[in-house]
Amino acid sequence: MSRLAPAADRAYFAAFLDLRGKPGVVVGGGAVAALKAEALLRSGVRLTVIAPELCPRLAELTLFGVLRHEARRFQPGDLVGAEIAMAATDDPAVNASVSAAARALKIPVNVADDTAASSFIVMDGPVADLALSGNERAAETALEEKLREDGKAGGGFVSLVGAGPGDPELLTLRALRVMQRADAVLYDHLVAPALVDLARRDAERVYVGKEKDNHALGQDKINALMVRLARAGKRVVRLKGGDPFIFGRGGEEIESLAEQGIPFEVVPGVTAASGASSYAGIPLTHRDYAHACVFATGHLRNGAAQLDWTSLVRPKQTIVVYMGVGALAAICAGLIEHGLAAATPAALVETATLPQQRVIQGTLRTLPGLATHAGVKPPALLIAGEVVRLRSRLAWFEGVAGQFTAAAHGHRRLT
Repeated sequence: MSRLAPAADRAYFAAFLDLRGKPGVVVGGGAVAALKAEALLRSGVRLTVIAPELCPRLAELTLFGVLRHEARRFQPGDLVGAEIAMAATDDPAVNASVSAAARALKIPVNVADDTAASSFIVMDGPVADLALSGNERAAETALEEKLREDGKAGGGFVSLVGAGPGDPELLTLRALRVMQRADAVLYDHLVAPALVDLARRDAERVYVGKEKDNHALGQDKINALMVRLARAGKRVVRLKGGDPFIFGRGGEEIESLAEQGIPFEVVPGVTAASGASSYAGIPLTHRDYAHACVFATGHLRNGAAQLDWTSLVRPKQTIVVYMGVGALAAICAGLIEHGLAAATPAALVETATLPQQRVIQGTLRTLPGLATHAGVKPPALLIAGEVVRLRSRLAWFEGVAGQFTAAAHGHRRLT
């Protein structure tokens, strides 16, 4: 897996190439070559792969007709007419031959794990690393190496990363930098595809998402996969929606890493409560309405919402309930039963921070019916309290979201 980063004695010019419809060549038939090939295919390259044999993923792509396979060893003439080339074989002589042929033809060439043989590199952090000074980057690397020395991962490392509430632009700079250095990204159901696309082009992407009653991988298997990848020497990003330490099982996952001696770090994210309230125009605290805010999870257990009702119904407080759509009626009824007025303002924020965001506003008494009528689906957060009244004056995102949606038509996202 490529882990190329700018060398201290080489200055690289960062650029984006429009390769749509242009011919490109990947030399190699293994797993690394497959990652290189998929990165080029996502850029619209008309791709030829040259290798005597193909790994299952490349064979599958060939079968689907998205690339052309020439089952033989590389010859220098294979690059004539190509506009980009990548070499990813386990034979240094073949890789060197690809590099020499490309340079002779003045074709951009990348050789996996060999900056000297490459005329361009797939940077670990082409955007994020530019924000670091040399000293800051060195300090960051030193910290990571220290954590690795303290662990038993054989050079591997896991970053537990909060992806934020949905909008890719709310990802932290640290999270972006870590993702663009990753060898493998394990991502959840609530992580938008545009966020996953911010990972390094040739990083392995593994969907491990958990939806209600539909788990791609159980928690134990996710934990085991992180350990296995780290012990194979990979930089692993475990990408979770919102903040991994707020109803994200992040604590459980790094407990398993600690038990196995795997070095790790935690990169916090903008939690869904903060993103949803901000984009809905509902401050979580306000000196005239709420002096405190409490988060709770609305999962049903044995058909009932088992919450600490006493702590939730305190005065001058905002209540935010995660994962409460399925139990909305029970939660609203429970809050009323335990002391909140039925007329307490309440809102559901669906797909918060994204162009398709919807806010359904009512009271504890009326909101369940309004949500049913509107067909609200997860992900959505419940916000209840007097601060919801401010939304009529502070809701700023609706007009902006409409502009985003209109602009999206005919816009081709860079990936």
